[in-house]
Amino acid sequence: MPHAEKGMKVGLFGGSFNPPHAGHALVAEIAMRRLRLDQLWWMVTPGNPLKSTSELAPLAERIRLSKAIARDPRMKVTAFEASYHVRYTADTLALIKARNPGVDFVWIMGADNLRDFHRWQRWRQIAMTFPIAVIDRPGATLSFLSSVMAKSFGYARVDESAAPRLARMQAPAWTFIHGRRSLLSSTEIRNGAKKT
Repeated sequence: MPHAEKGMKVGLFGGSFNPPHAGHALVAEIAMRRLRLDQLWWMVTPGNPLKSTSELAPLAERIRLSKAIARDPRMKVTAFEASYHVRYTADTLALIKARNPGVDFVWIMGADNLRDFHRWQRWRQIAMTFPIAVIDRPGATLSFLSSVMAKSFGYARVDESAAPRLARMQAPAWTFIHGRRSLLSSTEIRNGAKKT
């Protein structure tokens, strides 16, 4: 697990990154800038419990590729979940919270994940652990209005103008951040590689 000092604002950006691409880097960059983070932990997961692992590249390869595109030194590429044998985001966040008193964390996810967020294991617990920044993704802009999470936690939504203060807010608190969007997707990259 990367080191963070007390009082820091740290973004948590998790995913399979199978493979990581410029769209992921764009989400991370927007989060760093708009949330005014001191660090962003680019957390390469052993695998998404909601997705098949049949096409999952080895963890070491996904870490190497993530490091190649996460060029900002404040971005810390890590795969500590594998070391702790943690599989679900709710457990990961509980572990991070227990080991980092005094650090202000915010969970970062692309808007494409918001649609199915209610299918994640203990999704309500995730929303109650740390504030959440949802970064716009192509084709997913309206999901922040129609998703189960957005409806269930509508009372906790804060205007994106408050994004720089989000990490210091008490969960549940979340915002939707608009910005540049990338059309790249890991699935399409994998499918393109199969064809060549």
